[in-house]
Amino acid sequence: MKASTLGASGTVRFDFNGTTFVCNTPCGLTMTVMRRAFEDLVAEAMAAPVEGWDFSWLNGRATEERPSWGYQRLMSQRLAAASAALDIHTGGGEVLAGVDKFPPTMAATESWPPNAALATRRLHPRGVVVVAAPDAPPLPFADEAFDLVVSRHPIAVWWDEIARLLRPGGTYLAQHPGPATVSELVEHVIGPQPQLWAQFELSAQGAQARAAGLQIVDMRMERLTAEFFDIGAVVYFLRKLIWTVPDFTAEPYYGRLRHLHERIEAEGRFVTHPTRVLVEARKPDRRS
Repeated sequence: MKASTLGASGTVRFDFNGTTFVCNTPCGLTMTVMRRAFEDLVAEAMAAPVEGWDFSWLNGRATEERPSWGYQRLMSQRLAAASAALDIHTGGGEVLAGVDKFPPTMAATESWPPNAALATRRLHPRGVVVVAAPDAPPLPFADEAFDLVVSRHPIAVWWDEIARLLRPGGTYLAQHPGPATVSELVEHVIGPQPQLWAQFELSAQGAQARAAGLQIVDMRMERLTAEFFDIGAVVYFLRKLIWTVPDFTAEPYYGRLRHLHERIEAEGRFVTHPTRVLVEARKPDRRS
């Protein structure tokens, strides 16, 4: 919402969600209106459901550029040619549900119970086994159970576990968060996080994969653009992408969120830059 006072009478003109309102009121009420808008936007975002990977709540309130490689398309192609596959951290199963053809054996894991229930309802009718698994290895599958393991935006990458689950010659195909992802937003809320960002560096990810016995086939990063048009969109995003600000709730950050709200009001948007990494790793054949 944008507000301004017009004329000596104290007439206030303000814009909210594309609608213009005019009222006669003392000038001091202008800040009250803006303060209520901030609190309402935050409360709305905190009450919104965040299960799964459906971001339709942000329609009209935020935009995010997608990587050029088209992860879901790549994943679909690999799944169509696989015999047994596993999706780690499937969320609510939204990405996996977009696949046209599953292999004869298709499993998915999810650690958060609301997401696991959502994924079960979405994927079971298509023959996918959804396993509610702890958010730590080992996963409840036998050694060398899969020729393809996929994952989109894992919070932690269990390279040793991935290597255990893959058959010789099998592939891990994933899209990871990249170094300094949405760093402008993170720095505004909690300050720089160099140790966290260092974990996402391509050199660190590659070294961890090789230490687990995997060969890097492809690893590339793109820096993208995201825009937020109100503070509610920011709060919802931080609740949804839990690696951005761990254990995020709005109350401890009210001052910084209010400052960001005022910045969005003044500039019309807040721009930050997600980074995404495409990873393809292969478990060597026994004869290699």
